[in-house]
Amino acid sequence: MSRHFDPADSEFMDRPQPVSPELERHLAALEAMNRSTGSHRVVRRFLARWWNPDRCYRVLDLCTGGADIPREMVRWARARGITARIDAIDGNESTLEIARRHCEDFPEIHLFRGDALRYEPGETFDLVHCSLSLHHFSDEDAVRLLRRCSDLSTRWILVSDLERHPLTTAAVWLLTTFCRDAMTVHDGRLSARRAFSWGEMRELAIAAGWENFGHGRCLLCRQAIWMENREFGEIPLDPASMPSLA
Repeated sequence: MSRHFDPADSEFMDRPQPVSPELERHLAALEAMNRSTGSHRVVRRFLARWWNPDRCYRVLDLCTGGADIPREMVRWARARGITARIDAIDGNESTLEIARRHCEDFPEIHLFRGDALRYEPGETFDLVHCSLSLHHFSDEDAVRLLRRCSDLSTRWILVSDLERHPLTTAAVWLLTTFCRDAMTVHDGRLSARRAFSWGEMRELAIAAGWENFGHGRCLLCRQAIWMENREFGEIPLDPASMPSLA
């Protein structure tokens, strides 16, 4: 099953549009999916591995969407006496307007409109994170995005997305069968066809110059790649010490 990517057939949420109830419902559905399929839990497990109490960490979240993962990072950090300062970037102004409403009680999060491939913050970050976004890009641009993550991070990178697989396609079709929102149905099914396979994800990271990176499967058709401890040089990853993504 080869990857389907046609730049002329974009996901509805990527298209210019006003703020609408359908877009709000779609972002809410993505947040619910992140919570129920374990994406939030995976992020928390990496934070538990990487972050220490009474410290401040700078984070860049690329393609943030509704910014539900930055909010989850802040909630987790607050409960442990950790300060997280997060810049969250997205290219869709209507999506950002909805995200701003949900981030009103999170002054640690700063939302910006920007192209993830061209964003120049003028600084680097402890952690660069990107979730459920790689499949929105062509193969070449996906490699560019992973390079940007590496260029902008001084310590850690975490990138997660769907894994293209017959089970992913079947699960997405089943989940969207009972959905009435055209945006969620269209984007979910297109995402399953656009996602990278397990092998392709690894090849993208290698093409982007990543070395000694981790690669693991998450619950319900997700996969993640990550690099860590980069300020100390390239350290071989010990599989026994990697966070469990299941």
